[in-house]
Amino acid sequence: MNALEGSNSIEAISLDSILQTADKSLSQISTHAPGPGGRLPLTSEMLLTEPSGNLFGLTQSAGMGWDPTRLLDPEFLILSTHGGLRAENGEAIALGLHTGHWEVGLLVAEAARELKQMRAIPFAGACTDPCDGRTQGTAGMLDSLPYRNDAAIVLRRLMRSLPTRKGVMGIATCDKGLPAMMMALAASGPTPSILVPGGVTLLPVAGEDAGKVQTLGARFAQSQITVEYAAEVGCRACATPGGGCQFLGTAATAQVVAEALGLALPHTALSPSGQPIWLDAARRSARALLRLHQLGVGTAEIITQAAIRNAMVVHAAFGGSTNLLLHVPAIAFAAKLNRPLAADWAEVNRQVPRLVDALPNGPRNFATVQVFLAGGVPEVMLHLRRAGLLDTRVKTVTGETLDASLDWWQQSPRRQQLRRWLQEQDGIDPDDVIMTPDSARSKGIGSTICFPVGNLAPEGSVIKSTAIDRSLIDANDVYRHTGPAKVFITEAAAIKAIKNGDVAQGDVIVLICGGPAGAGMQEIYQITSALKQLPHCKHVAVLTDARFSGVSTGACIGHISPEALAGGAIGKVLEGDQIEIVIDRKRLTGSVQLVGDIQELFGAEEGARRLAAREPRSDLRPHPSLPEDTRLWAALVQASGGVWGGCVYDPDKIIALLGKS
Repeated sequence: MNALEGSNSIEAISLDSILQTADKSLSQISTHAPGPGGRLPLTSEMLLTEPSGNLFGLTQSAGMGWDPTRLLDPEFLILSTHGGLRAENGEAIALGLHTGHWEVGLLVAEAARELKQMRAIPFAGACTDPCDGRTQGTAGMLDSLPYRNDAAIVLRRLMRSLPTRKGVMGIATCDKGLPAMMMALAASGPTPSILVPGGVTLLPVAGEDAGKVQTLGARFAQSQITVEYAAEVGCRACATPGGGCQFLGTAATAQVVAEALGLALPHTALSPSGQPIWLDAARRSARALLRLHQLGVGTAEIITQAAIRNAMVVHAAFGGSTNLLLHVPAIAFAAKLNRPLAADWAEVNRQVPRLVDALPNGPRNFATVQVFLAGGVPEVMLHLRRAGLLDTRVKTVTGETLDASLDWWQQSPRRQQLRRWLQEQDGIDPDDVIMTPDSARSKGIGSTICFPVGNLAPEGSVIKSTAIDRSLIDANDVYRHTGPAKVFITEAAAIKAIKNGDVAQGDVIVLICGGPAGAGMQEIYQITSALKQLPHCKHVAVLTDARFSGVSTGACIGHISPEALAGGAIGKVLEGDQIEIVIDRKRLTGSVQLVGDIQELFGAEEGARRLAAREPRSDLRPHPSLPEDTRLWAALVQASGGVWGGCVYDPDKIIALLGKS
């Protein structure tokens, strides 16, 4: 029995109790009802020309209780990732899968009330989402990234299922639900749409953030904490019931990207869930959606090639999660735009300095709500505009240009009040949270993402170069590491080795079969968080064809392509092989090479020859619990451009390949 199952506290259930209830009144069933009062606002022209579905839609709307005299008001669809069931007082009736979607229904209600008040008809639907934190180290992670594509399809189908819609509002918070929502909205074309970020949870007054608390097991294994301590801090790490995690992981970064795209109103990303300013964003977003309808501004006018690049620039300035390298291309593809390639990301990251000090990037590790109070996305954009790094001519969901939004923000009382509040409440200078380029440079903060290549990653890989321990960086701002490979086929085997002390200083953990075909391109924060607790953790590197959490730190190289199960060189690495990693943090270049084996060093060129001559390892295989759904996803993704293409479904390529078979 799983230790988390505990003892069975549920009383024995009788057969009779599930077959019947001893209440005779239950049999008193009505077969007719009077129906709604009033009349449908039908005309002879409507009866002659409208599809029967549109007419029956009016009947259904009246049946659900809408005032028949207002059934011809413009219709708007609100889609969310809401999960769980809460009572009016907030008490849990049924839990959601995570805090990120637990309070989203409040935003839906707030936006709907505003639409109704402004004489529009709100419809609401939902496609809830999983939690990468809850599924870390479990078979649930094998469905995480594939879910994104499935959800985007479902959301688009729901949008098209209200053919009379005049606009769509998406409300989402977290790692996969929010990218899926942006992919769905991006496909809206001439139809107006807007995104309301679900916000963030607060820090506990005393305790640990939701990233650090995920290392309780690893720290206990290293005798760093007691069971009592783990039980106490684990209970209160999610200090408020709603919102994404307090660190700049994938959820927070996706919120930032939504706003940077112009798809969300200024200063709505990273808002504190459940608070009045958070609810206010939903009301204002409802008004903005109606305004877009009035102005005739469709989504295609907002999500443009220039907007995609702006999102990449802001991502770099925040030092955001590398998972957005998968999501931004997918959003671009949904909008029928060119997908940014690794070379495009590399170019942007060479040009754009990191300006934000947030968990887990440091140096002081401010929480996401503190980044919000310091000015959030528009504050960062002000610095980027001064540096000439943004195209501020792009249109946003305000209906105006980005320039106009930034001009408003610069002079707004909201900006002054919130920045002052951060100073007064937390004693934090907002300019220490969001820095000027000169200030960031003076603190030794450089650009974030580097794309190493080499004989082990011929199609590329990715690393957060600023996440490497600074004590390992030489005078030329270069990280160098050469060490023996410790090869693992499964995450569970790697975790066991780390907790048992079988990973030594200088080792290079090589975790393979974690890519799309092996494990649905699983996220392996459990590995990096466990490593972080070792006394020699900074001297251990990680290579993988899987991906990392946005809160991961260390010399961790992911997205290695091709993946092991696609014939990639990473699947030919043997125990004890000498691997050389070089990351130039100034030039943002890097390499990951086989340079020796257990007997000798022979250099990268010879390493390439030997890899070409080697057969793949005989123990390569997909995760034993890999779902059939994920196998199908991996095949479709591979046909559509793979990891660097955003893990999308490209119908034209898939159909063409099927036609050749």
